[in-house]
Amino acid sequence: MNKRKNLNQVEKVDAKKNVKSNKSKEKIENEENVSDLEYEDVYEDEIEEEVVVEQKDEEEEIGEDDLMEDIDDNDDENEENVKVYLPGQEIEPEHVLLPDNSAYLMLHQMGVEWPCLSFDIIKDKLGLNRTQFPATSYIVSGSQAPNPNENKIYVMKMSQLHKTKNDDLDEDMIEEDDDENDLDEDPILEHREIPHYCGVNRIRLMEHPEQQICATWSEEGRVNIYDITQHVLSLDTPGLIPDSNLLPLHAITNHNRIEGYAMDWSTKVTGRIVTGDCKGKIYITSKNQSGFQTDSQPYKGHNGSCEDLQWSPTEKDVFASCGVDGTVKIWDVRMKQSALSIKAHNCDVNVIAWNKKVDYLLASGSDNGIFSVWDLRTFGKGQETATSAATFNWHKKAITSIEWHPFETSMLACSGADDQLTLWDLSLEADLEEQQVMEEKDGRKIEVPAQLLFIHQGQSNIKELHFHEQIPGCIISTSSDGFNIFKTINS
Repeated sequence: MNKRKNLNQVEKVDAKKNVKSNKSKEKIENEENVSDLEYEDVYEDEIEEEVVVEQKDEEEEIGEDDLMEDIDDNDDENEENVKVYLPGQEIEPEHVLLPDNSAYLMLHQMGVEWPCLSFDIIKDKLGLNRTQFPATSYIVSGSQAPNPNENKIYVMKMSQLHKTKNDDLDEDMIEEDDDENDLDEDPILEHREIPHYCGVNRIRLMEHPEQQICATWSEEGRVNIYDITQHVLSLDTPGLIPDSNLLPLHAITNHNRIEGYAMDWSTKVTGRIVTGDCKGKIYITSKNQSGFQTDSQPYKGHNGSCEDLQWSPTEKDVFASCGVDGTVKIWDVRMKQSALSIKAHNCDVNVIAWNKKVDYLLASGSDNGIFSVWDLRTFGKGQETATSAATFNWHKKAITSIEWHPFETSMLACSGADDQLTLWDLSLEADLEEQQVMEEKDGRKIEVPAQLLFIHQGQSNIKELHFHEQIPGCIISTSSDGFNIFKTINS
C-alpha cells in the first residue's frame, strides 16, 4: 500500500515537474583547457514552481527572470497555463519549458573539455550507505577528442555536492538537518590526467580492495590496462604527484586492431577481464604472477559485432554477451561455444545488465528503444526464442545504457539516444484507476507505464549511467555535453 502511494508521488513529480527542455538553459560549453573543468550548477534557486509552459507575448521576448516574476505576482492566473509535458509531446516554438528543482534532492552538472562517453565510479573509503550532505564521489573517464593525441584518462573527485535548494522543501530539510549551509552551494572538482592515444570507447575498473586498476577500449583496436592507484590517492594526499605520463601495465592486442566496446571485469576472479570486438570475437585475459595473459583462442558465436559483455554475479566461469545479430548469449568459459542463445530483439542489442541480487534476471536494451528483462531459468539448450519477463517500449531512440539498482532488486535505470534517463520499478503493476494518460491537442494519447518512476532530461545524447553503490539513490550519467550527478527526492 505504501509502495503504491510512493509511486503516485513520484509519477506526479516526474510527469508534471521533472522533465525540462534544453531551451530552459544553455548547454555546457567545452572548456579550452581541461585544467578549467568546473561545475556549472545550471539549476538555479529561482526556479520554484512546477514545469510551466508559458505563452510569450507576440511583441515581447519574455526572459526567465520576468517569467518567474509573473508567476510570483499572479499564481492563480498562471495555474491555468500549467501543462503536463512528457517526452514525445510537441512543444510549440512560442512556449517555454522550465524545470522544477522540487523533483531533485541533489542535481549538479559538470562540463568537460572533450565528451567522455564512458566512465566508472571509483569505490572510496568514505563509507557505505552515505546519506549526509555534502556528498563526495570519485570517477574515472576517458575522452573522445577529434585528434588521437589529445585524448586523456581523467581521474576526478567531485566534492561539496550540496542539496539542490527548493523553497517547497528547504524548511523541512533545514529542520531535519539543522544546517542551512548544506543547501545549494558550489561543488568542487579536482582531477588528474593520463595521456591516452585515441579515443576511449569504454572504461571499466577492476574490483580490488587496495589497487585501482582500469581498462580502456581504445579506438585503435586494443585494450589498455592501467594502474591509476597513485592518481586516485593524489586527490586526497597533498604533495603526492602521480606520473603524468603513465604507461599501461598491459595491452591486449589479440583483437588485431579491430575496434570494440564490450568489456567487463569479473567480480569473482580478481584480474580476469572479458573483451569483445566489432567482428564478434571475445577474449578472456587473466592476471597471474608474471602479469596479464590473454587466451590465444577467442570465443565465437555472434554474427557481427559483440556490443556488450557481463560476468555472472555469482558464477565465476559464466558470462553473458549481446550483439548486432539481436541475440543474447550465455557462455561457460570452459567451452568456446555459447551454452545458451536466444533471439532477444529484432535489431541490434546494444547493452545488457545482470541483476547483482537476483542472478537469474538479465536486462537488455536494443537499437529501437525497447528494453526487456529476461528470466534465465526459462532459457533452454538449443532454444532460439524465449518470452521476456517484461518489455517496455517507452524510449523513442536507441537504448545506450542500462543498469540494475544496487539495493532494490526490482529497480533499474536506462538511458537512450532520445536524451532521456528513466528509472523503473518492475514490481509495480498498472492500476487502471490511477493510470496516467496524457492527451495531446490532436487527440493522441501518451500512456505513462505504472513501472516508470522518473524521467531525467537535460543532457544531449546520454551515453552511459551508473548507480553510486555507496550513496543510495545517487545516479551519475555522461553525455556529449558533460556529466550529471543527481538524487531524486524519493530516492
